[in-house]
Amino acid sequence: MAIKKEDIIIIEPREIFVGKKDALVTLMEFGEYENEECAKANEVVKQLLEEFEGKIRFQFRHFPLTLIHQRSLKASESAVAAGQEGKFWEMHNVLFANRRNLGTTSLKLHSKEAGVKNKKFLDELVNGMYGWQVQDDLKEGINRGVKEIPAFFINDVPFTGKPTFANLSNAITAALKKAKKKPASKQKV
Repeated sequence: MAIKKEDIIIIEPREIFVGKKDALVTLMEFGEYENEECAKANEVVKQLLEEFEGKIRFQFRHFPLTLIHQRSLKASESAVAAGQEGKFWEMHNVLFANRRNLGTTSLKLHSKEAGVKNKKFLDELVNGMYGWQVQDDLKEGINRGVKEIPAFFINDVPFTGKPTFANLSNAITAALKKAKKKPASKQKV
């Protein structure tokens, strides 16, 4: 008698956002958890989410630079794993806070700090259960022309310049103005 394996549905990173669901502006970042510049950008993003509350939504996509940071891949996988329990953002922030301590065993401890309850967390991480999702993000980043991280996109348009609060804030403000004009032009037709 054949036993049917349970289908496992994995929530993809491209489906995880923070901020207003139907916001006019989507800010997307490709980055990784061991990179100092990405950690600085994470603090900027927190400020932006506060400043533009209700006007933007943010998505983090994984782009682990494994030749430089060997632990970045498993750290990214752990964030995806936490996302399965709705704890992606908690894990995301814990990983940045502990970016110098991202060994596999440490990731298990970080997951508890983020509120992850999955008793199979470490097994799933060791077995690479979420590796494909991270690889999909990496491929998408490469296809979008990402070469350095952090790399930001505002409404799918690459952001060029240093990802400071002022620079990103100005770009988001411009994108909001542009997005608000679109519906009005459609009404005139």
